[in-house]
Amino acid sequence: MKRGRKTNEANNSSSEETAGKESKRHKSVDDKAAVVQSPDWGNLLQDIILQVFQYLPLLDRAHASQVCRSWNQVFHMPDLWRCFEFELNQPATSYLRATHPELIKQIIKRHSNHLQYVSFKVDSSKESAEAACDILSQLVNCSLKTLGLISTARPSFMDLPKAHFASALTVVFVNSKSLSSIKIDDTPVDDPSLKVLVANNSDTLKLLKMSSCPHVSPAGILCVADQCHGLRELALNYHLLSDELLLALSSEKHVRLEHLRIDVVSENPGQVEFHTIKKQSWDAFVKHSPKVNIVMYFFLYEDEFDPFFREETPVTHLYFGRSVSKDVLGRVGMTCPRLVELVVCANGLRPLDEELIRIAERCKYLSAVGLGECEVSCSAFVEFVKMCGGRLSQLSIMEEVLIPDQKYSLEQIHWEVSKHLGRVWFPDMMPTW
Repeated sequence: MKRGRKTNEANNSSSEETAGKESKRHKSVDDKAAVVQSPDWGNLLQDIILQVFQYLPLLDRAHASQVCRSWNQVFHMPDLWRCFEFELNQPATSYLRATHPELIKQIIKRHSNHLQYVSFKVDSSKESAEAACDILSQLVNCSLKTLGLISTARPSFMDLPKAHFASALTVVFVNSKSLSSIKIDDTPVDDPSLKVLVANNSDTLKLLKMSSCPHVSPAGILCVADQCHGLRELALNYHLLSDELLLALSSEKHVRLEHLRIDVVSENPGQVEFHTIKKQSWDAFVKHSPKVNIVMYFFLYEDEFDPFFREETPVTHLYFGRSVSKDVLGRVGMTCPRLVELVVCANGLRPLDEELIRIAERCKYLSAVGLGECEVSCSAFVEFVKMCGGRLSQLSIMEEVLIPDQKYSLEQIHWEVSKHLGRVWFPDMMPTW
């Protein structure tokens, strides 16, 4: 018995020692794993840090650069400064987060020659626009490829003296010999500025957006079209559009335009006379650029539509921002065979049944429709969808637009339209707060 007891005690002691050694071994492994898993942020590859920095706001990026020497080196790498957006605003009047003035000075001093893709986002204040011009005036050592001036609200740049703005813009136009994209909507840019642009960047310019630029004349934009043969995208106001411009864009030496946006805007009814573009000019333009998207935004009053849609117009995307009459929409169906997208914000209280059916019959490429404050009977709407079929990839109709009739109720129209579209469809609901 004693021998058996001693044997059991020896076995228990051996098991405890083994368990203790095993526990120490696991603890040692866990400690090593903890050491291995603990990240050394200072030794991250600079390419990875660069990718992270590009997503950070400027102020956070500046704070991060103070973490260690490696991160500070990444902060000053040229690749980090090729694309940059200056945010300029007055704190008392804007919700935007402004770029710190000291950081702007540092950027201009150390990185202006690295900047290539630059935009300025400013609020409505004159002070912010002036600050943007001051920065532009200092970019004498840079060679920009894209430039965007973005006003989050008017008047901003339009409050500046024309000469002051043109002088700042000319600095960039002269020193940047490879500008490919310029967005300068709602600015006091003028014809002489465009001539400087053409003289220095005619071989590289591909995109020019300059809607609501009242100091540019048709001759000024014609100069751009005549010299910038690589231009592929153009956005302008209707008063700059002319037969001469369309013919210049149709010349054999000019590349095929891909996108033409035209803003047709009237602030004061009856004070602007809108000219008519000849069908021959449109035909020549589309023959030269058969795949061009022609986008027209209309912000007119009903009695100002008379010059439009009297002859065939090759527009592909139509947006009516104000109320448009049944007569005008009827003319759209007769004269816009290339129409792809139609958005009507308002029409009135007269149903658009006949007009929609006519558009479905004649606009064979129509694939997107949006209707706001309009009226359409449920039967006519179902017939419209049936005629267009599955090509309607986007169909946004407010429920209030649809008027129940003897054939369809609002509950039934959902199933009927879904059947013809080949997918589940519901009308949009007006949100209630």
